[in-house]
Amino acid sequence: MAAAEQGGKEREARGLGAEEDMESEEEERGDGSPEGTGQSSSEEEDEKENEAEIQRLEEQLSINAFDYNCHVDLIKLLRQEGELDRLRRARQKMSELFPLTEEIWLDWLKDEMKIAEDDSTREAVYELFEKAVKDYLCPEIWLEYAQYSIGGMGEEGGIAKVRTIFERSLTAVGLHMTKGSTIWDAYREFENAILGTIQPLPGTIPSADQQQMLNTQLEKIHNLFKRQLGVPLLDMASTFAEYEEWSEEPIPEIVIQNYKKAIQQVAKYKPYEEALMAAETPKLAEYQAYIDFETKEGDPARIQLVFERALADNCLVPDLWARYTQYLDRQLKIKELVLGAHDRAVRNCPWTVGLWKSYILALERHCVEHNTVTETFEKALNAGFIQATDYVEIWQSYLDYLRRRVDFTKDSSKEHEELRAAFVRALDYLKQEVEERFSESGDPSCSIMQNWATIEARHCKNMQKARELWDSIMTKGNSKFANMWLEYYNLERAHGDIQHCRKALHRAVQCTVDYPEHVCDVLLALEKIEGSLEDWDAAVLKTEAKLSRVNEQRAKAAKKQAILDRQEEEKAEQRKKTRAEKKAKKPKKAKPGDKRKAEDDEEDDEEWGEEAAEQPSKKHKGEEQSEDNEEMETETGLFGRSTSSTSQSEAKQKAPATKEQPRILHNPIKDNITVFVSNLPYDMSDPEQHLRSVFSDCGEISQVRVVYNNKSTFRGYCYVEFTEEKSALAAQKMDRHEVNGRPMYVSPCVDKNKNPEFKVFRYSTALEKHKLFVSGIPFSCTKEELEEIFKEHGTIREIRLVTNRSGKPKGLAYVEYENESQAAQAVLKLDGTKMKNHVIKVAISNPPVRRQEGQDTPRPMVPRQTYGARGKGRTQVALLPRSLHRQNTSSTTTKAENGTPQSTGGPSGAEGEPRKMSNADFAKMLLRK
Repeated sequence: MAAAEQGGKEREARGLGAEEDMESEEEERGDGSPEGTGQSSSEEEDEKENEAEIQRLEEQLSINAFDYNCHVDLIKLLRQEGELDRLRRARQKMSELFPLTEEIWLDWLKDEMKIAEDDSTREAVYELFEKAVKDYLCPEIWLEYAQYSIGGMGEEGGIAKVRTIFERSLTAVGLHMTKGSTIWDAYREFENAILGTIQPLPGTIPSADQQQMLNTQLEKIHNLFKRQLGVPLLDMASTFAEYEEWSEEPIPEIVIQNYKKAIQQVAKYKPYEEALMAAETPKLAEYQAYIDFETKEGDPARIQLVFERALADNCLVPDLWARYTQYLDRQLKIKELVLGAHDRAVRNCPWTVGLWKSYILALERHCVEHNTVTETFEKALNAGFIQATDYVEIWQSYLDYLRRRVDFTKDSSKEHEELRAAFVRALDYLKQEVEERFSESGDPSCSIMQNWATIEARHCKNMQKARELWDSIMTKGNSKFANMWLEYYNLERAHGDIQHCRKALHRAVQCTVDYPEHVCDVLLALEKIEGSLEDWDAAVLKTEAKLSRVNEQRAKAAKKQAILDRQEEEKAEQRKKTRAEKKAKKPKKAKPGDKRKAEDDEEDDEEWGEEAAEQPSKKHKGEEQSEDNEEMETETGLFGRSTSSTSQSEAKQKAPATKEQPRILHNPIKDNITVFVSNLPYDMSDPEQHLRSVFSDCGEISQVRVVYNNKSTFRGYCYVEFTEEKSALAAQKMDRHEVNGRPMYVSPCVDKNKNPEFKVFRYSTALEKHKLFVSGIPFSCTKEELEEIFKEHGTIREIRLVTNRSGKPKGLAYVEYENESQAAQAVLKLDGTKMKNHVIKVAISNPPVRRQEGQDTPRPMVPRQTYGARGKGRTQVALLPRSLHRQNTSSTTTKAENGTPQSTGGPSGAEGEPRKMSNADFAKMLLRK
């Protein structure tokens, strides 16, 4: 009975029972009406649908507990259905994983306050409030907390508890310029209410004790007024007027002086507060300016307050959390405050490895128990980082922490064994877990193994173990890099012996590809100081042979390049000669000038992004080389064919009559007011008038110079000259504007003969964590349909559908969000989902570096560490787009940049040595004593 009565109270308090609803419905419909029966049946169907949806959401969360939106939807449905116990459990699970917003906390607190009657339930609500105030700085929650505590003031120590909560709320939000006054006013109202209970009855004289209590209470209210008037808050004048009216005595001069100082401070802060009120959410730029101002002022309490206010509106901005935690680490250094901020930072932005690294350092700095640090590290591994290198960084940070715990003066210890076990686990984790998700370990230079080898050599005096580790490092494709050999040589030089130093340098001379001269110099320097005459002679012969082969290879490459350059010059000279002859024969024909198209390779550049990893680029020779083909046909027709003048004249007579186009000379002085327009349809009728109409909104057009071939047909590009430079700049914004079904390319008018390096490509080719690359979308998909899907996960800045020159879609798109957290959330939710029966792939935009045509880029000393798509934690779904899974081609190849296989064999084969040495041969030589 008690349980049933309690359940009925819960439903009644929550508005979750059905009796009142049914009664009200019966009063409106009338008893026994058919409409009422139909309505009841409809409600049952809705309940079944809601229950099915609740089960679906719970099942989805069992698969991926980090689905924030799924948590929110489940809580809304459970609250709607009145499932209080399930609702409470759902809220608790969500609060364990994420900080809750002000709205979610207030709903939860109000639901619990309605059913809290006895002392035990009130204590549960107090605990809930304590959790709520730790997530974000919310004046509304603090005010609700203080007002709820007033309801328990009749209990033992109740008044003191209320005052404690009010004081804590003033410390937290009392300096809030716009909302802090509500806490001050509520506190004063509470103290005035107490004053009213101890006032003597009219006509009675209070006793000495009563008078003492009365004076004490009056002093409390006076102090509250004085404290509030010294704090810069909005609408301080009304508070001062209220104090004057309430106080029976004149206001002290010191209070007036503090009030005037506070008014002056308000004048300084007011522009920043007005900027925040005028700005739209999330107001990040305005908060940044406010933080900079408060940092210069140097008041720690106000700096902390403005940070907390900014984070309440920008909780998913990792840089803001990093700046706040760094300030707390370096300035305040209060353990509870620092660790609480770090914990909230990683709960809000778990995908940001830098916040986890800072958290681990803060835990160590404040001497937190080892188990707590280890648990934090395990949470970081399950956080779902975006890049493979993030896992390397977090492992490095944890291994550094474990190394600092070891006392190396002891031969063996528990901490030392734990460190070695952690190194083994780190290597296995990168090889199995990380490489499975990203198709790369994220540590191509084996930095973790290098760190381990250094510890074994320097602290443990175990050079044999260090050499074994370096043997593994070199067999992973690092033997061709000079800096890797020099790292190993320096370790041997410091902690090993000369014999192993000499062996390492001899192998380095043989294997190094990028900087052979450097390792040769180091070998000679070693033998000059440490070696015998025989050692010196052997080193000289070895280095001379190596440099001789290198110089031969470089000479051959230079000779080959010189031949190619000469051929290109001859072709260019021949083209100039051909054009000059054609101009001499047909002076009235309008021919294109020497200006070259500014974006010959722009289409290829646009395809060169993540789509290069998705599908091979297709070259349309008919489109890309149409101009060259026409020139070749002209050359063959004029000089290569043995046709007589009679046959040529007959061909002219048979050809349809075409209007000869007037010749318009190009003036390079007007390049700044001219744009180059290309990729236009060849069959465009009257191109000049058409383009004047297209660019009419940009400004006044001086002339349109249309380019025709020798047959007076339109070649698909032209020059549009304006009267003002701003008009030309406005015209460039119409790039990719569709004309007759094709994207029109608009670029600055630049002579590529004078500026060969000039290229128009508007889009970044670097890693952009706030931009997504989407592939596999249906060709029929529109920008609006794509926006409808992606806007649910954040504010979209731009969506760009990738098309070819003819305007046909390629099934690829770029979606740009406001920040990287929104992009990461979209990857988490949308990768692998279906769109019109097409499985789309979503990844962070990270185009591979494109090698410039005809340009030999120097080999880097260390392989480039590439980035992958967003990873997954142990409790998360797979987030790696399937297209980024790369297969190993053979056991003798290693992954290089963007998955391109590169041979790991030594350079000896390329240098003409009689026998190629395998990695196993190298390992034997390195370890042979």
